[in-house]
Amino acid sequence: MTHKFRTSGVCARDVSFELAEDGTVHGIEFTGGCNGNLKAIARILEGWNYKDVIARTEGNTCGFKSTSCADQLAKALAAAAEKQGI
Repeated sequence: MTHKFRTSGVCARDVSFELAEDGTVHGIEFTGGCNGNLKAIARILEGWNYKDVIARTEGNTCGFKSTSCADQLAKALAAAAEKQGI
């Protein structure tokens, strides 16, 4: 199932991805933000289980911000998993 999440407190405006029924994450795409870094994050995390992604990205900060694009991805994945019931 494809999900789109509006980010908050970061440069990227939103993040979209597919969350498969087996819990794997595919096609992560950020709109805005640090283009090269966010493309790299998306490529690295392709095919990972959403729980592993959350465990490694949740709580990550960017500069003086209390969140980051990676942290926002963790929040988005948690919300998507709850919505899908997985």
